[in-house]
Amino acid sequence: MDYILSPSILSADFANLGADVKEAVKAGAKWVHIDVMDGMFVPNISLGLPVIKSLRKETEALFDVHLMIEEPGRYIDDFAEAGADLITLHAEATKHLHRAIQQVKAKGLKVGVALNPATPLSALDYVLEELDMVLIMTVNPGYGGQSYIAKMDDKIKELRAIINEKGLDIDIEVDGGISAKNVAHVKECGANVFVAGSAVFNGDIVSSAKDILEAMEA
Repeated sequence: MDYILSPSILSADFANLGADVKEAVKAGAKWVHIDVMDGMFVPNISLGLPVIKSLRKETEALFDVHLMIEEPGRYIDDFAEAGADLITLHAEATKHLHRAIQQVKAKGLKVGVALNPATPLSALDYVLEELDMVLIMTVNPGYGGQSYIAKMDDKIKELRAIINEKGLDIDIEVDGGISAKNVAHVKECGANVFVAGSAVFNGDIVSSAKDILEAMEA
């Protein structure tokens, strides 16, 4: 199993975004986590297609695009064209989850489904085999800098057990409150892709990213 750091650019300096991303990738991050918020599914508004398209020119890292938007199926083609490599949809944000998953797959991209902290794993019962990744939100989505919700340990463990029992090759990504202090513990619970925003970008980016990577590999 690969263990991957996916720094969230939500916490980067938007005036220096390309350079910040390059610093994180130079430190060893393989993915770049791009949070897209519409002000409807979550209260915040973040960034959109032009920013992703511009950033695509700056790095060959995998673009891990997390759509926190209502009815994301409306924009799958646009995000694919902008440079997404993996698109994650929220189970809570679409009336037709299976259809939206198939839209992403039809573009030749990897697909994930995200679950909010209060959303049960049963939301995945009829789509799990279609997925490349499940994103367990370990904070309530919408803002950076929140604290990890400890109860999500059990959710991650349960999901990893289900994936293993079914013999599936599916990544478990965690997003929210991840840092060098707790990443090893969350890894032990069964996650293998770690989103970190403020823990990477609020300070020396290379040093912070390397600290998390070293803790992941311990």
